[in-house]
Amino acid sequence: MSSFLFVTWEGGGNAVPFLALGQELVARGHAVTVMGHASQSGAFAAAGVPFCGSPGAAALTGTSPLALLKVITSPGMQQDVLAEVATRPADVVVVDVVLFGVMDALRRVGREYVVLEHTLDGMLRRMLPVAQAALLPVGLCPMDLLDAGRPVMTASIPEFDRGHGNVVHVGPMVRGVPARPETPTVLVSLSTAGFPGLAATFQRVLDAVDGVAARLIATTGPSLDPAALRIPDGVEVHRWLPHEEVLPHVSLVVSHGGHGTAMAALSHSVPLLILPLSPTTDQPWVGRAVERAGVGRRLRRTSAPRRIRAAVEQLLGDGPHRAAAARMGERARALDGRTRGADLLESVAARSP
Repeated sequence: MSSFLFVTWEGGGNAVPFLALGQELVARGHAVTVMGHASQSGAFAAAGVPFCGSPGAAALTGTSPLALLKVITSPGMQQDVLAEVATRPADVVVVDVVLFGVMDALRRVGREYVVLEHTLDGMLRRMLPVAQAALLPVGLCPMDLLDAGRPVMTASIPEFDRGHGNVVHVGPMVRGVPARPETPTVLVSLSTAGFPGLAATFQRVLDAVDGVAARLIATTGPSLDPAALRIPDGVEVHRWLPHEEVLPHVSLVVSHGGHGTAMAALSHSVPLLILPLSPTTDQPWVGRAVERAGVGRRLRRTSAPRRIRAAVEQLLGDGPHRAAAARMGERARALDGRTRGADLLESVAARSP
């Protein structure tokens, strides 16, 4: 039996790979401990993965780059992680790709780590040089810290990403099945975070799908009260639905472009319509990847309802996008990221002194 320490943070979909890998490793008889924000404890407890939290971790207080910077550089989280590895040295430490402060702290004490990317590696390597200007004054060089991962593993499909040659694409952590909807069905699932423009974008999408000949399901998430929206007749509204329950019955997903939602949809061979909410996140990159792979379309979040409706009606029909999504789904399911990721971490543990 080996021991694993996962270091993550409350960023929404970024926790999905940690939950999946934690469950898989626990099922194989390994010891797993997760450190992160206290608000994550319930999800990990429900998954049967031990969670000890990081009392000193800076909380994410908004969606701005400055708010994320506080999480990235959190001295309190660095101290908590160093105390944990000093008290209970794990065979393998796995760090969320955003937590460069933790990576730096581990490197300073001579401790190797695995980097877990929950988004497109190609996007990260294009954006990190820009982020470096903000991180260098606090002594962090993100590209060096990323490449110091032994290894860097990405929960994505290699054909969907334009990643670095040394990165291991283990695949999505979602175990999907080919969707078989009984009737044409649209799932509207925008961000769980309160990005500016979320409510207005959601309303434009609802106005667009009003009267579309399909079953319509909308999940608003914790940041958007359904009472703030004009809900057309016939739209099923939920605050949250498990992807594994709803996606097997869906024909199209309308999303903000979160990588996790895209991987979940494609793991079920479901095409996507992407309306990015934030230009400073991975959302526009995911939208471009969706178009490049031919598995859907990307529109501006400010697009008029008539344009959104036209795209929805096109993507609900048969066409090359549906065949491409079917092929991408086959690839995602064949990769089986949960199994491949756990195998990779076991191989790292076997090499540890």
